[in-house]
Amino acid sequence: MHYLLISFSHHNTTLEIREKLALNDDASLRKCLTQLTDHNAINESMIVSTCNRLEVLCSVQNVLEATEYIFLVLSTHASIPLQELEGRADVFEDQGAMHHLFNVASSLDSMVVGETQIVGQLRDAYKFANDNKFCDQKLSRAMQYAFKCAAEVRNTSSISSKPVSIASVAVAKLKSKFDSIEDKTALIIGAGEMSRLCAKHLTSAGCKCVIMNRTFSKAQKIATECGEGVVVKPFEDLEESINEFDFIFTATGAPGSIIKSKMVKACSFERHWFDMAIPRDIDDSSISGLHIYRIDDLKDIVSENLALREEEAKLCYAIIGKYTQEFFEWLQSLTIEPFIKEVYKKAMRCAQEETDLVMAKGHIPKEYEAQALKMNEQVLKRFLHDVTRRMREASHDLDADTLMNAMHYICEEDE
Repeated sequence: MHYLLISFSHHNTTLEIREKLALNDDASLRKCLTQLTDHNAINESMIVSTCNRLEVLCSVQNVLEATEYIFLVLSTHASIPLQELEGRADVFEDQGAMHHLFNVASSLDSMVVGETQIVGQLRDAYKFANDNKFCDQKLSRAMQYAFKCAAEVRNTSSISSKPVSIASVAVAKLKSKFDSIEDKTALIIGAGEMSRLCAKHLTSAGCKCVIMNRTFSKAQKIATECGEGVVVKPFEDLEESINEFDFIFTATGAPGSIIKSKMVKACSFERHWFDMAIPRDIDDSSISGLHIYRIDDLKDIVSENLALREEEAKLCYAIIGKYTQEFFEWLQSLTIEPFIKEVYKKAMRCAQEETDLVMAKGHIPKEYEAQALKMNEQVLKRFLHDVTRRMREASHDLDADTLMNAMHYICEEDE
């Protein structure tokens, strides 16, 4: 068994390609995972699809066959040439796969280092795969270690001491354009975590907010949480409303744009619209005075964020390296302990059989049978003590599979 992780992110893939790869609804995610786990080289699968990345994590029998098939499935889903995907993706195997997974979970690979949303997104992705029987023990072990690693990174370092997110970076970008936004009004479209964070950051800066969402009650929940300064409008008013606001922040899960170019009208005031969705919520527009920012346009603030956290990141990478090594040592121990147990059981059977044979031949008086059995068992236990100790030590070597296979062969009983 091997771990395989294929990664498309803001590091290696354009916004346009991430849009096509995105799996934003349960139906498309379920279809893709079903295709993956139907292949005989793939045992378990899960997919993390966010605004900045698509990560495909699998437990596989054959890395090469599984890799080729995953690219084929993604190429068909996204209508992107196979060669394009293969040329862009980062492909990780075993230790590399776990190191990257722990890196992602700890938000070291995020566009905004230290952002707090990625662990929740990983939990949701894992829960979906687990609930729908696409993953089992192998990926569950990996994810539990990933969550433990992320927790230690948060608790040991100060990289997440000032929680940041794409939403906070977007608001920071906006605030850099104005002396104050207290007299401004923003329209927030969507009712997910990104929208909630936008509303909180904007209202704390004195900006008034209007929330819109297809499900009115979800928008109302955000408005209630954020308190005074946030109101809700029906989603049906979208087209007539978009040209009334200084700022728009969108973060929906819509399969295509919700603000079409034909809906956008010229206005007498400057407008700044932030599209934080994948696929994009807002069509491109060339209207004067309208500035549209995509996720990838926030990289200047992101670079500052990364520089400020560079020293903390070094500590975090050390923690991730430690967890990667410990994870594989733990996996090896799971393999060795049942084997050692079977070796001892076989040895005790031999002790019993030899005792029975000696007693049947009358070599030892019947009243000493228990002592004879105990002596046979103790001899075998003493012999196995050093042997099994060395087996446990060897299991900590990440390349111990050859030794384990040899030991299984040596100890295997003849039929």
